[in-house]
Amino acid sequence: MSAVRRPTPRRPRGLLKGLFRPLATPEVFDFWASRLNPTWSWNRPLARIVERRNESSDAVTLLLQPNRHWKGIRPGQHLNVSAEIDGARVTRSYSLSDTRRADGRIAITVKAIAGGKLSQHLCRVAKVGDVLDLGAAFGDMVLPERVDESWLFLAAGSGITPLMAMIRELAARCMPTPLTLLYWARTRDELCFVDELRELAEKHSGFHVHFLLTRDTATAEDEREGRISDAQLSALVPELEARRIHACGPGGFVDAARALVASHAVEFKAEAFTPPQLVLKDNATEDNGTVQVTLAASQRTLTLPRGQSLLKALEAEGLKPASGCRMGICNTCACGKRSGTTRHLHTGDTEHEPVSALRLCVNAATSDLVLEL
Repeated sequence: MSAVRRPTPRRPRGLLKGLFRPLATPEVFDFWASRLNPTWSWNRPLARIVERRNESSDAVTLLLQPNRHWKGIRPGQHLNVSAEIDGARVTRSYSLSDTRRADGRIAITVKAIAGGKLSQHLCRVAKVGDVLDLGAAFGDMVLPERVDESWLFLAAGSGITPLMAMIRELAARCMPTPLTLLYWARTRDELCFVDELRELAEKHSGFHVHFLLTRDTATAEDEREGRISDAQLSALVPELEARRIHACGPGGFVDAARALVASHAVEFKAEAFTPPQLVLKDNATEDNGTVQVTLAASQRTLTLPRGQSLLKALEAEGLKPASGCRMGICNTCACGKRSGTTRHLHTGDTEHEPVSALRLCVNAATSDLVLEL
């Protein structure tokens, strides 16, 4: 006699959602469902902190268990993370610091930034069991499906985070290609993942790691001193011109790396995590003075400074536009521009035409504007 196949029980979240659908809005459903499980939601990607560990004197790794609304992430990408702090929702972007896991959990490594409300909260206050909001993954500094040729990773400070995720991904593939990591920090106690990186270098003959200290004395065989320079690269990276290069760190570090190697490498991709400075082209003088910015949705007109990111200028006026990475990558702060001229802070390029996705964090006003806010 064949076994009777019993129907698969519905998951509690789906059952609750079905019962509440005719009666409640997503907000009401979330309120009551969270009383049963803090990560149950109608459609919001949420994650519970299941583990935390110190990585350095000023950084912590948080292991997160996302709910079923989370769509996943690739090593090297970022995601927006939000938490409620002092009654206000604060959002910033962080990089995945681990490879993809079979249990679906994800890890982010957060460096405590002076004055950084969310980073200080995650490093000093957040505890196991707390729930965070997650945004969709973004960023294109990722590994190809097939990894070949020789690679060079250049990391400074917390720029090690996305590169560490890719190193772990390559280690999971048994290091299929030669890889060298140069990792800069001010002092030794600010370095993350040191023991693991040394173990990987010992295990895989094609992986080489060098720690470079700018305010400490080198004492180990794999340590050096000084900031990024042509002499350092020549001494530590053979056949530099044959490398595919990923670089991540503060804006000044990324600019220096680009100037030194971008024109020689097979490929150069970089991400900077500090706010951009205004770049001027065609002998233009620095933007001074103010402009009138009209917010079409709220019918407000503000006097804002030229030469400053629109996001920062609007926040100084007490507004709170949605934002995330603050680097022009995640598009959280994008809004429409109906008229006026803006300058891109990364490139110095001006935009005169109306646009539907003006990123407030990396554009400054150079004339009166009308924004769809």
